[in-house]
Parts: sequence; C-alpha cells; structure tokens
Amino acid sequence: MIDLNRITMDPQVCGGRPCLRGMRIRVTDVLDLLAAGASREEILADYPYLDDADISAALAYAAKQANHLVLRVA
Repeated sequence: MIDLNRITMDPQVCGGRPCLRGMRIRVTDVLDLLAAGASREEILADYPYLDDADISAALAYAAKQANHLVLRVA
C-alpha cells in the first residue's frame, strides 16, 4: 500500500507545491530525476533523507494527477 500522506503541501514550503514529507524536495524533482534516467538507488544515494517509499508516493501522486475527468462541452 502506497502512503500518499507522504505528499504534503504547505504554502511556506516550496510555494505550496507538492513535496515529500514537508521537506524541500518537490514531487516534480523526483519525477524529473526518474524521467532523466536516474534509478531509485541513485536518487536515494544523492538524497539520503528520502526513502524508497517516498519515490513510490511521488509516482503514485503523479499517476493520480494525470488521471483526471475530461468534460465535454455540448
């Protein structure tokens, strides 16, 4: 089970953008690293305060955001 409570939004941290556990690492930072080809192991080595569950939460959050309702105008 992926814990989406790891994703936090606080107007005082990164302008309210989705971050991991209130830290100043945004979901988009993790996604950009993955998209650039970084492995989970590389990300965790470069950001030792993150753990594997944070990466999973970032991916799950992005998937939920991409799956949005499309309304058609009549």
